[in-house]
Amino acid sequence: MAKESILVVEDEDDIRELLRYNLAKEGYQVTGSASGEEALRAVKAARPDLLVLDLMLPGMDGLEVCRSLKQDPLTRDLPIVMLTAKGEEADIVAGLELGADDYVTKPFSLRVLLARLRAVLRRRSTPPPSETAPLTIHELMIHPGRHEVLVQGRPVDLTATEFRLLNLLARRPGWVFTRSQIVNEIHGVDYSVTERAVDVQMVSLRKKLGPCGKYLETVRGIGYRFKE
Repeated sequence: MAKESILVVEDEDDIRELLRYNLAKEGYQVTGSASGEEALRAVKAARPDLLVLDLMLPGMDGLEVCRSLKQDPLTRDLPIVMLTAKGEEADIVAGLELGADDYVTKPFSLRVLLARLRAVLRRRSTPPPSETAPLTIHELMIHPGRHEVLVQGRPVDLTATEFRLLNLLARRPGWVFTRSQIVNEIHGVDYSVTERAVDVQMVSLRKKLGPCGKYLETVRGIGYRFKE
């Protein structure tokens, strides 16, 4: 059975061919585009299952491509994994907040990239559980209806904000959330709180979770995710 189709958007021929060759070896159907404009045409023509998107492109850059796709109802659910040079934290944050699913930094490891792509495709094929359904993950049990969290069978006393923060991350393991996204998801877009307040809440939450605090991972310069 053929695997999913992947569109690689990369203006450097050597990198694009490297990705095409290795993804094809894994059984994926792979096509390539060298510019943002070409990528948009290719997406509309063939509807790939996933986009590997370089941010530094001639003409329309990767962020513009991401924005255009996420604003279109026909392509807003297309999974996007960004490729970016190290140190471009502002671009990574912007891309994630536009709706990109993950990112890989250059120079990159092919094994890491393949693992990230598989994880994104797996998450997309398995929708997150209902926000109100009980959830068991690792040694944690989260019950929104009871506002209850158990760590290795023992109850943990969390504030309302800490509970919402844990519930948000745990229901989407592996997803990277920026601090801005966390504030908006937990408090709403009009809530007046600094993004750094998220860091304070995370420190407290990790401490209360004890041995399970290790599953709350810091993504340096970006935000947080729950370990898969």
